[in-house]
Amino acid sequence: MLQMVQTSNPDRAVPTRRISFEESLADLPKHFAGDGNVLASHIIAVLSSLFPDGEDFFVRSVRNYRDQITDPVLKRQVAGFIGQESVHGREHRVLNDRLAELGYSTQFGEKVTFALMKFVDATAPKIGRLAVTAAVEHFTATLGELVLRDAELRDTIGTSAVREVFEWHALEETEHKAVAFDVFRAVGGSEFRRRLGMRIVRPGFVVLVTVLVALSLLRDPSFWRPKNLKAAWGLRHTSLFSKQTWRTLKAYDKRGFHPDDFDTDELCETWRAELFGREGYLNDKLAGAGAAAA
Repeated sequence: MLQMVQTSNPDRAVPTRRISFEESLADLPKHFAGDGNVLASHIIAVLSSLFPDGEDFFVRSVRNYRDQITDPVLKRQVAGFIGQESVHGREHRVLNDRLAELGYSTQFGEKVTFALMKFVDATAPKIGRLAVTAAVEHFTATLGELVLRDAELRDTIGTSAVREVFEWHALEETEHKAVAFDVFRAVGGSEFRRRLGMRIVRPGFVVLVTVLVALSLLRDPSFWRPKNLKAAWGLRHTSLFSKQTWRTLKAYDKRGFHPDDFDTDELCETWRAELFGREGYLNDKLAGAGAAAA
């Protein structure tokens, strides 16, 4: 009897990279975003604060169905997904601790995210939690692709130490963007539930980030200086707030959508070489000799 194929892409590589950014973050300045942009610094800090407990939730949601995956290739991709997300959570906690030392409210953001994920765990069925995970993964993959494609956005992230964290994270979100989706589809998740997950996630994510950024800015009086307000207003021209980004997020609502509708294979190959190839500039942050092989 033929083994059922459950992965959408048998060639998808999802390697777990043991990496550490702690040393490079030690000298991080207060307003680390490009040209000292205060608003951008706070947006990045808030996004980072969401990741540790969010990643833990994604891992739990996928792991709930791990024993129902019969395709050995998808099983390996799930193992890679869990490994990548676990390292993301750990490294963003390191970044969050450093940002908290600089006065950012990242610990508050972590507490809010933990409470929200605990509420979802307690109230939503397992398949609902997996639908939410698949939807958020489209969000993070979309943002990740923006980081990898848009040099101006990378410059906005600013200081190399933080930019490197987000470049690494963006690559891995792009690498595993369809894993939770494929698990959801393999275990019988419906189109209705899949699309409902995004209808909950999309406004919820935007509102959550907006509120946390506003609260964070209230603790930073330097934001209200005229030059910083002008710089903040300039962010509206970045790809993060473009109509194309919103259209990409909305594409998830289409019947029959799949993350692989957006081809990022070449993008991943380019950035694997850039970050972890023979001359990759993050190789020195990997644990163990030879661990850079991607």
